[in-house]
Amino acid sequence: MSNILVDTSIWIHYFNNSDNKAKNIKTLLDDNLVCTNDIILTELIPFLKHEKQNDIIELLLSLRCYKIEIDWNKIQFYQYLNIKNGINAVGIPDLIILQNTLDNDLIIYSNDKHFQVMNSIHDFRRYKEKSGQQAGGADK
Repeated sequence: MSNILVDTSIWIHYFNNSDNKAKNIKTLLDDNLVCTNDIILTELIPFLKHEKQNDIIELLLSLRCYKIEIDWNKIQFYQYLNIKNGINAVGIPDLIILQNTLDNDLIIYSNDKHFQVMNSIHDFRRYKEKSGQQAGGADK
């Protein structure tokens, strides 16, 4: 299975132990499938530092981190396709995460609605938890 890029929205649910939106993270971590990038780390680490959550920071920094090499032409094209298909208000960070996912053949694990709707236009894989299964599969 490809590496799974866990988005900020999933980490927040995991850290808060809230509902079942991040129930497979422990299994994915144990199976060494979870990865990250600098945008996700930058969204999480400042708050975690403020809360003195050094163990969690250490965990995040130990994950495989995929380098972000922004291709602004790709980002503009992704946004163009979004707008053309009626998907508005997708932020640049999400488009950069999309590019990082596609460039590295990753599976995105996110509760962010932008990724759900963009999945109908862009050719990327989303991780979907399946009830009753340990580590669900990816969905195109």
